[in-house]
Amino acid sequence: MAKTRIGIGPEPDRAERIRQHAEWAGKDGPAYLAHAATGQMAGVEAMEEQFAEVDAVIAQAERAADSLPAGLVPEPAAELTEQERREVKEALCLVQGRNRHGSRPEHAT
Repeated sequence: MAKTRIGIGPEPDRAERIRQHAEWAGKDGPAYLAHAATGQMAGVEAMEEQFAEVDAVIAQAERAADSLPAGLVPEPAAELTEQERREVKEALCLVQGRNRHGSRPEHAT
């Protein structure tokens, strides 16, 4: 298999730490870095796979929320205290991706 060179330029103190860790692991610097990067990528891919269904549900909910009219926040039940009403409103804004003023971050003016 053909190999591709990837250049990195860490600061001298970091490069020395990498060299020491590589030596401790019985690898040369490039092999150590490739092994570390491969391990990191495998971890990220495993997390993405683990949470793929949840991410799909969140994406679907975000698409649905985008189609709602701006400011659509149902009134809480009358038996709630004023503090509870504020907490419910804030929670609904979080769910809808809105800040306390009712605007979405990407739609800020």
